[in-house]
Amino acid sequence: MTVQVSRRGLLKGAGAGLAGGSLGALGFGGLEPAMAAAVRPFKLAQMRETRNTCPYCSVACGVILYSLGDRSKNARSSVMHIEGDPDHPINRGTLCPKGSALLDFVHAETRTKYPLHRAPGSSEFKRVSWDFALDRIAKLMKEDRDKNFVAKNGDLTVNRWTTTGFLAASATTNETAWLTYKTVRSMGALVFDNQARV
Repeated sequence: MTVQVSRRGLLKGAGAGLAGGSLGALGFGGLEPAMAAAVRPFKLAQMRETRNTCPYCSVACGVILYSLGDRSKNARSSVMHIEGDPDHPINRGTLCPKGSALLDFVHAETRTKYPLHRAPGSSEFKRVSWDFALDRIAKLMKEDRDKNFVAKNGDLTVNRWTTTGFLAASATTNETAWLTYKTVRSMGALVFDNQARV
């Protein structure tokens, strides 16, 4: 489809665009935010609001997840919209490109949703229960710690365990980070790092 534009039509359109841009720059552009504020309550009216933390980097931006579903026994909630939390002190409602794409992350087909275990010598992973996975991790950690824990270095008490490392998440509260640090250090683990440095 070819559109014929005359010189006069081009100048009229450019003039109207310039006038509209000038009005917006001079402070008369409050109509668009007012319109968005009027439409927003209807868009998310039936949704359940949940505040959370973005899982990506070490900044720990606040997000709001909007989901449908009344959480009754036979209904499954589904996240329909994610946006930055304007009340969060870190990001104040803004999100980076990764945070803006969180909805794709939540609904990704390749996202791991349950524990998988590959038995020694096997070439494939099998789905296992959370109880099995956590018990196995605890058992292997205990075996390794019992075998490699160093209580003394000569006459000096050192209480260290250097054969297993821990990587902590940085998108947590100060209280959670403190508990993680105390838990790992109470086991004598020296190899401990945070995801913020990776």
